[in-house]
Amino acid sequence: MCGICGKIYFNKNKLVANGEIKKMTDVLSHRGPDDQGIFIDKQVGLGHRRLSIIDLSPLGHQPMSDAEGKIWLVHNGEIYNFLELKKELEKDGIKFKSKTDTEVIIYLYKKYGIDCLKHLRGMFAFAIWDKEKQQLFLARDRVGKKPLKYYFDNNCFIFASELKAILKNPEVKKEPDFGAIDEYFTYQYVPHPKTGFKNIYKLPPAHYLIIKLNPKEIRSQKYWELNYSEKLDLSEKEWEEKITEKLTEAVRLRLVSDVPLGAHLSGGIDSSLIVGLMALQSKEPIKTFSIGFKESEYNELPFARLVAKKYKTNHLEFIIEPKTIEILDKIVYHYEEPYADSSALPSWYISELTKKYVTVALNGDGGDENFAGYTRYNAMKLYCQLKHLPFKKNLKKINQFAYQITKKRIFQKGYRFLNSWSSGSNLIDSFLKIVSYFNQEEKNLIYTDEFKQKIQNSRWHSFIEKKFKEAEKLDWLDKLLYVDINSNLADDLLVKVDIASMAHSLEIRSPFLDHEFLELTAKMPSDLKMKGHNKKYLLKKIAEKYLPEECIKKQKQGFSVPLEHWFRKQLFDYLKNELLDKKFLDFGFKKEGIEKMLSDHKNYRQNYAYQFWTLLFLKKWLQIWFE
Repeated sequence: MCGICGKIYFNKNKLVANGEIKKMTDVLSHRGPDDQGIFIDKQVGLGHRRLSIIDLSPLGHQPMSDAEGKIWLVHNGEIYNFLELKKELEKDGIKFKSKTDTEVIIYLYKKYGIDCLKHLRGMFAFAIWDKEKQQLFLARDRVGKKPLKYYFDNNCFIFASELKAILKNPEVKKEPDFGAIDEYFTYQYVPHPKTGFKNIYKLPPAHYLIIKLNPKEIRSQKYWELNYSEKLDLSEKEWEEKITEKLTEAVRLRLVSDVPLGAHLSGGIDSSLIVGLMALQSKEPIKTFSIGFKESEYNELPFARLVAKKYKTNHLEFIIEPKTIEILDKIVYHYEEPYADSSALPSWYISELTKKYVTVALNGDGGDENFAGYTRYNAMKLYCQLKHLPFKKNLKKINQFAYQITKKRIFQKGYRFLNSWSSGSNLIDSFLKIVSYFNQEEKNLIYTDEFKQKIQNSRWHSFIEKKFKEAEKLDWLDKLLYVDINSNLADDLLVKVDIASMAHSLEIRSPFLDHEFLELTAKMPSDLKMKGHNKKYLLKKIAEKYLPEECIKKQKQGFSVPLEHWFRKQLFDYLKNELLDKKFLDFGFKKEGIEKMLSDHKNYRQNYAYQFWTLLFLKKWLQIWFE
C-alpha cells in the first residue's frame, strides 16, 4: 500500500523538476513511510511513497520499470492474483527481478495494453508512463478502494493519491466549489468526480484516464460494471455452498502478506464471519481489534468478545469518549474533502490501535451492499408496499410526538422514513429523502440568499437520479444495491477506511469487495438477499455455521457514534460556539436558523446530531484549507 503522484507539462520545453515531485511525495509520507522514489523524463515526473507489504527487499522500489526502461509505473494497492498472473507471464519468457505484484502489472500492460485491467483482481490505483507512446495511463480499481485525484489546465496535468499533494503545485489555486458543498450537505460526502475544490477531481471507480502528449488528448472511460440482469438458477442450498466457497477464497487470497496481519471485529455479522473464515485458514491465533462506546445502545463490544472467544483470537479493544473531538482538526486535514460520516472517528482510532500490532488488517466492508443489509432497504420496501395509504401523514405526526416523549432513536429513524414516505413522489425521491443529511427545508432554514446564489451548479439530486437511470431495468432491490455501490460505497465508506487507515500507514483488505464475489452475488435472486423484511437472509444462514447465535440475531448498529447525546450534553457549548462563529456564518449561513436547530436539539424536539456534525466538519475544513 502506497502513495503515488505525478505531473506532466504539455509544453515539451517545460521540464519537470525533481523538487516539484519531492514536495508531493513528502506530503504523502504517511501512506508510505518505508521508501520513496522519483522518476523524471523531461516534461514528465512520477513520485512514489512505499508501505512495504509484499517483497520487503529494495527490489520493490518504485517508480518501477520494465527491463528496457520504456514503461514506468507507480502503483498503490494489492493485486491478489499476482502469483497466478506471474506464472502465465513467465510462460511467455518474462524474467522478473522482484517478487512484487507491481512488476506483474508492468508486463501485463506490455502484453495487453489497457486490457490489462481485465486481468487484475484486487484494489489499486496506478499510473503508467509509456515512453514510446508518450502516453500516461492512469486507472482505479473496480469499486474504488484506492483513491486517485487530479488537476489539469492548458499548462499541465497533476495527479496524486491525495489532493493535499496536488495543492503543493503553484499552478493550483485553492477555491471552494460551492455546488459541491451543497451536495455535501445532502449526502455527507462530495460525490465523484467533484472534491469540494474547484478544478480538482477524483477519478471514478472502474475508470481509466489516458493523457497523450502528441497530439495532446485527455480522455476517460469506464471499464467494468456490475451486471444484475443475469441471474443463476440455483437452489438455496447450492447458493449457500457457492457463496461460502467464493468468500472463503476471497479471504484466503487476502491472507498473503510478508508483514503481520490481523482483523477489525465489530461484532456484526460481516466482520465476524471474516474473522471466522480467517481463523479456520490460519495456523496461528489471529489478532482482532474492536472499538466501543460507554453508551450501551452504540456499543457492540460484547458481541465482538463472543466471536473472539469462539475463535481464540488475540483480542484488543478501545473505548471512545466525547473528548475524542480533540482530534477533529487532524481528521479534517487527512480527509481533505468535506466529509461528514462521523464513523470516521472510530475508524481513526481502530486504525491507530491496529497499527501498533500489525501492518495489514481484514474487515467486513461490503457485506451490506452484497446482501442488502441496510435498514433503508426495509424502509424502501415498505414505501413500495404502502405508498398509497391515505393516512400516512398522520402516522408521521404520531411518530414525531412519540420521539419527543420517549427520546428513543427508533422513533427518530421512523420519523425520517415516514417523512420520506409521506412526501416522496416516487422511489428516487423517497430514497433521496431517506439518505439526505439536510433536506431542502433544513437547507432553507440555514442558507443565506447569497449562498443560494453560489450553488447554482449543484447537482445534489441529479447525481443519484443518474445512478437510478443506469439501473432502471432492475427490480427495486437490485436497483438500490446498484445505486449504493456506485455512490455511498465508493464516495463515503471506502473513503472513510482508506483515509483513516493510511493516515496510520495501515493496509485494509475487504474480502466482501472482491470483484469476482460481487459479480457472483449480483447473480443471486433478490429474495435470497431479503426475504420478507429479513435482511441478509442467505448470509445469515451461512453465518449460523460460524458465529454465536447472539451475533446473528442482534439488531444492526453499524459504526455509529453517540453524537446525539454528546451534542446535548458534554459538547453542546463547544458546538454552539463553533457554529455561531461570525466568520463561519459569513460563509453563507443564517445565525437564527442554526440557533433554532440548536434549541430544538437541546430540548429533544428534533435530533440534528448529524446535521451539526456536517456543519462542524465544514467549519473546520474551511479553516484548515482556506484561511
